[in-house]
Amino acid sequence: MISLWEKQSFLCYDVIIIGAGITGLSTAASLKEKNPKLNILILEKGLLPTGASTKNAGFACFGSLTELLSDYQKMGKDSTLSLVEQRWKGLHLTRKRLGDQKIDIQMKSGYELFFEKDPEAFDHLDDINVELHSIFGRKVYRKAHEKIKGFGFRSIQGMIENVLEGQLDTGKLMHHLWQYCTSLRVDILTGAQVKAIDANNGDAKVYCQDLVFSSKYLTLCTNAFTSELIPIDLTPGRGIVLSIRPEQPLSFQGTFHYDEGFYYFRDYYERVLFGGGRNIDFESECTTDFTINTQVKSKLEQDLNCIILPDQEFEIEMTWTGIMAFGQTKNPTIRKVNECIFIGVGLGGMGVAVGSQVGEQLAKMILEGGDENQI
Repeated sequence: MISLWEKQSFLCYDVIIIGAGITGLSTAASLKEKNPKLNILILEKGLLPTGASTKNAGFACFGSLTELLSDYQKMGKDSTLSLVEQRWKGLHLTRKRLGDQKIDIQMKSGYELFFEKDPEAFDHLDDINVELHSIFGRKVYRKAHEKIKGFGFRSIQGMIENVLEGQLDTGKLMHHLWQYCTSLRVDILTGAQVKAIDANNGDAKVYCQDLVFSSKYLTLCTNAFTSELIPIDLTPGRGIVLSIRPEQPLSFQGTFHYDEGFYYFRDYYERVLFGGGRNIDFESECTTDFTINTQVKSKLEQDLNCIILPDQEFEIEMTWTGIMAFGQTKNPTIRKVNECIFIGVGLGGMGVAVGSQVGEQLAKMILEGGDENQI
């Protein structure tokens, strides 16, 4: 049962966004920046944002060398470069919108680790730098073998440094992005489980518990959970992250990747954040279940002992998982479903980098009336 006042003031909007992660909040921010008069509501099913936006390791990155080489083979050069540019623009937009201090971004360089001294990837380093120059205007990757010994890793024979990679605090990012949206007078409701959506005669309906919200436009920013509301070809990907406190001071700083980016770790105020490993059990990790795969966790613990923190005592303080989403390629799915409904999903594990840019593109699409083609 609702009142006249509730019906008039709480249920009708110009735009409703489902999902209060980086993409959903960024979409609302971009819409309000372009048209402050819009009446916007964000619905989030969790009390905190659910998915991966606050459950990642806080990498401000756009892809390691071997990741880009793999993408070249699967997606082609032009599509790969476009994706890198989209990620870079997304990071720049987030920094510009919120400010570096508020997201605690630190540009300490990123490193890709190799278990052989001169892997095949090194043969392509110069060519990739040439291709990326049009985006960054400078050389991105360089061999950095001389730093390996000082970092204290074991079994690492080769290393590439990316001087444009950094790290940030995604808790602070989300907190300040949330505050930024509320300062723009965006309404946000948490604990709002959407049961169904519908669109008829230029009007979208959102059925949420015992309430029905309506809007001219509806945007789904629910990533791996989008298939709960509309049919879509997305594969979920669970990612585990460990927070580790070593007994000794860390001998390294920066962000680190190995095995084509399937493993990643970074320093965080004398802690190590370490995640990945889903490639050892892809079938089990294609899930929206937030539980922990003990096989994957055991592999991470083994690598901590044998590679990252050899001969050191450490404590695993926290363990958590986040849920990513992957499409047929790593390009996000940004499109108009019908005259009322838009989607921005399938961020391929790069939501921190690309989420704000996806929101920017969604906002332009909504305000311009949409485009049936995926961007």
